[in-house]
Amino acid sequence: MKDAVQGVEITDPYRWLEDGGAPEVKEWMQAQDAFTRAELARLPERDAIASRLKQLFYIDAVSAPRHRKGRYFLSRRHATKEKSIVYWKEGKSGEERPLLDPNSWSDDGSVSLGGWEVSWDGKNVAYKVQKNNSDEATLHVMDVASGKRSEVDVIEGGKYAYASWTPSGDGFYYVWLPTDPSIPVADRPGYAEVRFHRLGQDPKQDRVVRGRTGDPKTFLGALVSKDGRFLVLTVAHGWTSTDVYFRDLRRPGGQAVDKPLAVGRDAHYSVEVYKDRFYVHTDEGAPHYRLFEVDPDRPERAAWKEIVPERPDAILDSVSILGGHLALSYLKDASSRVEVRTLDGKLVREVPLPGIGTVGGPSGLPDEDEAYFSFESFTSPQAIHATSIKTGRTELYTRIEVPVDPSPFTVEQTFFPSKDGTKISMFIVRRKDMKKDGSSRALLYGYGGFQMSQTPAFTASIYPWLERGGVYALANLRGGGEYGEAWHRDGMLLKKQNVFDDFIAAAEHLVREGYTRPERLAIQGGSNGGLLVGAALTQRPELFGAVLCGVPLLDMVRYHLFGSGKTWISEYGSADDPAQFKALYAYSPYHHVKPGTRYPAVLLMSADSDDRVDPMHARKFAAALQAASAGGPVLLRIERNAGHGGADLIKAAVAKGADQLSFALWATDGQAPTNR
Repeated sequence: MKDAVQGVEITDPYRWLEDGGAPEVKEWMQAQDAFTRAELARLPERDAIASRLKQLFYIDAVSAPRHRKGRYFLSRRHATKEKSIVYWKEGKSGEERPLLDPNSWSDDGSVSLGGWEVSWDGKNVAYKVQKNNSDEATLHVMDVASGKRSEVDVIEGGKYAYASWTPSGDGFYYVWLPTDPSIPVADRPGYAEVRFHRLGQDPKQDRVVRGRTGDPKTFLGALVSKDGRFLVLTVAHGWTSTDVYFRDLRRPGGQAVDKPLAVGRDAHYSVEVYKDRFYVHTDEGAPHYRLFEVDPDRPERAAWKEIVPERPDAILDSVSILGGHLALSYLKDASSRVEVRTLDGKLVREVPLPGIGTVGGPSGLPDEDEAYFSFESFTSPQAIHATSIKTGRTELYTRIEVPVDPSPFTVEQTFFPSKDGTKISMFIVRRKDMKKDGSSRALLYGYGGFQMSQTPAFTASIYPWLERGGVYALANLRGGGEYGEAWHRDGMLLKKQNVFDDFIAAAEHLVREGYTRPERLAIQGGSNGGLLVGAALTQRPELFGAVLCGVPLLDMVRYHLFGSGKTWISEYGSADDPAQFKALYAYSPYHHVKPGTRYPAVLLMSADSDDRVDPMHARKFAAALQAASAGGPVLLRIERNAGHGGADLIKAAVAKGADQLSFALWATDGQAPTNR
């Protein structure tokens, strides 16, 4: 099939694989997956890796607690269960009682728990139920004490829903998305509405608080303050800017008036509300972010007061109000720092951390002293600490015990120039006694998009690789959030090629410095990272020995017509724009598969219920590579009962991890399954 796009004739021989419901496509998928699984099952290391991953994945773990008026709520992972369970208890030392146990919701484990939010009075919980771990969801409400699920409070269209409860617990604000099949899937985000649901009321009668934008490139958000006075409404324009409005719900007529706080500006804004003041975290005029205090009675921009200025050496990543103070999380060279400040921005203390790593939180309540934060690194499993905001006293709350000995390994951070001279950073995990003679295998991971920061985290799945002498590298690429908004924008739209250049430079650095050599180098990425490794393998096929490409975008000329594609136009651009089409077509992996090329061994990982990135990308790319490659095998593995994030089952994660690692080991050893 041929199309003319912006005056360019484009050949699309595998257009027929876009329709996942067609009988011939289903037959093709079944044959592909069956062949792949048979080939992977023969790999000599697979069973041993699967056994090791079971030890690493089936573990006990617990989250930090959430306090709601005398009741505490937490999520607990059991070594004997496939899915985590939400528990609650009366008081901190009360007996834990199960509240939400998705292990019991389906015989095959195909029904999952999404986000959950407890009312401020601790009496009810709103939670999302997702089939096949897809993004589509139904919102339910359960009475905490009785464990009874409401038969009335059942809200379809909960894909983007987050329940923001009123102080009295009589209802919540949420984002509703219509499920009308007559609305094209790619256009649905523009139909989203902010609604208010009153408990016990038919959801069909829910009041529309803010209507649809009509623009599928936008996301709506709603958050009511803990005291119930202010409703903050946001319109996110993809990942590039945010409009913020608010309502004073106590003022006569205020419930129906959206007052602009930050509208029409090319910047991001997030708002915390505390004691009749807004605390606005923004990159407006500050690509490393800063913090303002705003009087709601004087919301005009000129009246904003800067209380935490931009730092030149670190990114102000997030802001919380805990215990009447500001809790600030920074990223410095992609590693976490945490500060506590007074509400007017004066430094109280920097929270001591064990070293280079990633902090989760801090979390807690704005009017309670106790807070929690987690810390982890490549060689340290997550530990959660309880801390006093007032005194700084900190103690260990819980630590995940994983059967890993990190002592043989070391972590280093290295810097190197990209193609245009930009300095790029990368973390490298390796054995301390490794010789830099190019003989080691290396696994290079990257993402590079949507402001997502890649930081040092404990990833159990890399240990079978490390324990076999492999090197693991994590690159901080433009497009991410590690170095601020300018860093993000240098890796999007017309500058997207910078991301691929950064990743290729990371691979070249590993080879040049003796960590590995091309035939021993595997690369891995998922989603936007799948696009990354797809572009890398089509642009520099000789540089890699194996490619692990998960739930990817690969046809960048037609991506916006499928799944959630239109929500990403602000990041990638669209073929409907002449300049953006030129950039997209120049790197679109599907359109740069060349017959007779010696491509590396490729394992494409897809999911049968991925409603975020349409699986058509993986299907078309697999078919094109299989027909064209004169090199390694091209295999397509399709996860069953799985969404974009996988199947939400430990056993499925074990099987997928074993398949990926054994394939990468095999392919980087000069041997591989037969190409088809």
